[in-house]
Amino acid sequence: MFRHDRPSRRLRRTLGVAAVFALLAGAYALIEPVVAFYPLIPLASWLHHPVDTWRLAHGENPHPVRLMRPPVAPLSAMARLGRDLFYDRTLSGSGRMSCASCHSPQHAYGPPGDAAVMFGGPDGQSPGYRAVPSLMYLERQPPFSVGPDNAVNETLTLRQKIARSVGAPRLTKTAGDTAGTAHNLVPQGGLFWDGRVDTLQQQADGPLFNTFEMDAGSPQQVAARLAVSPYARDFRRLFGPGIFDNPNFLVSEALFALARYQIEDPSFHPYRSRYDAWLGGKARLDSAELRGYLLFNDPAKGDCAACHVDRPTPDGLPPLFTDHQYEALGVPRNPAIPANRDPHYYDLGLCGPFRKDLARQHRYCGLFLTPTLRNVATRHTFFHNGVYHTLMQVLAFYNFRDTDPERIYPRDAQGRVEKFNDLPTDDRGNVDTIDPPLNRHAGERPALTRRDMQDIVAFLGTLTDRPDTQASAGEKAIMSGHHKNER
Repeated sequence: MFRHDRPSRRLRRTLGVAAVFALLAGAYALIEPVVAFYPLIPLASWLHHPVDTWRLAHGENPHPVRLMRPPVAPLSAMARLGRDLFYDRTLSGSGRMSCASCHSPQHAYGPPGDAAVMFGGPDGQSPGYRAVPSLMYLERQPPFSVGPDNAVNETLTLRQKIARSVGAPRLTKTAGDTAGTAHNLVPQGGLFWDGRVDTLQQQADGPLFNTFEMDAGSPQQVAARLAVSPYARDFRRLFGPGIFDNPNFLVSEALFALARYQIEDPSFHPYRSRYDAWLGGKARLDSAELRGYLLFNDPAKGDCAACHVDRPTPDGLPPLFTDHQYEALGVPRNPAIPANRDPHYYDLGLCGPFRKDLARQHRYCGLFLTPTLRNVATRHTFFHNGVYHTLMQVLAFYNFRDTDPERIYPRDAQGRVEKFNDLPTDDRGNVDTIDPPLNRHAGERPALTRRDMQDIVAFLGTLTDRPDTQASAGEKAIMSGHHKNER
């Protein structure tokens, strides 16, 4: 008969140690998210909102929202005509450049390469002056104004708005108060880097006739090319047989068709990023992306959301990652731009050289439009002068511009750091030194560590639109090869 002895002392000790380790592992599993994200997720959040904070720390959106996206419908006849125009190289003076040459659909309707500026003109060798912005997410761009689009402003002229803004208080822009700073009486809205036009129709007119872009010549020359185009019959069908009798009217309608294409085709505003899915509770962020998101919204760290607003609007529209306002950031001069070989040439943004009506408003010199960050990870040129080519370089600029400026700017002949060297001396006082993280001083600790910057870059990658199984009409045409080589 066998006797069931109690476990040996050694076995009991082993089981006890295992139990202790199991308890410690369980405890660590509970506190690990707290440690991993502290202080980005403060302890108070864990104490007061434990469930929501737990979900956030594990990459979920604890408060998913239903985003109101633009309706998707078949393109109108006008928009289909605009699509043909968008890819037509024969409209240019050289016969080699279309809208899509600079605004490539395969590159989020931005430039296809990493050159600071694009080349165009009669022979395709004329350099531009600014980096090409994306044409995406412009359908909600407000018109140019000084101050917000409200009942007061809509009754005032631009001159009156400017006068009203003089001496007006300006709230410091932080990610924690984007609603308040939206009311600052500062320039905002419009298209191009300097907001000199308000509609997509006007925007299309600029590159078409610009001598260093498409260089199409006169409306009469464009009309002659349209008259022999494969889609000339569409003009007659839409506007009547006499449409080619009036070149100015014909070109105006062509530009309107281009605008309709950008408004109607969902590939210009798909809102299909993983961040959009996360907002809707249908995706998770990994730990680096979540850290980046928290840093993006932390006024003491990145504070990126102060200008690149990442919250849906009160009526559920997806965020555009811009506040549409203008900033003077003082990015370094880019020697790769041929115009910059002239030491007396300066691109002053709102003050010119392309915008003329604000040339005497010296407090606006050096201000450029804040672009959307949607699809920013697909770009290879950043800021108005394309001086940087990676997102890490961009973040390093914000991080070290004031704390260690010699890492950002060159030295002059006397060995002094030429801070804000892409602006005349008299205009350097316009550069933002108030809004975090641009309010630091030389020798102070930078706002971000290298890991912080890497995490923000990881988060920015979630803003890239993903392919959809139901591609837009434009995308289908591209994939089928209809516009592969352009006309």
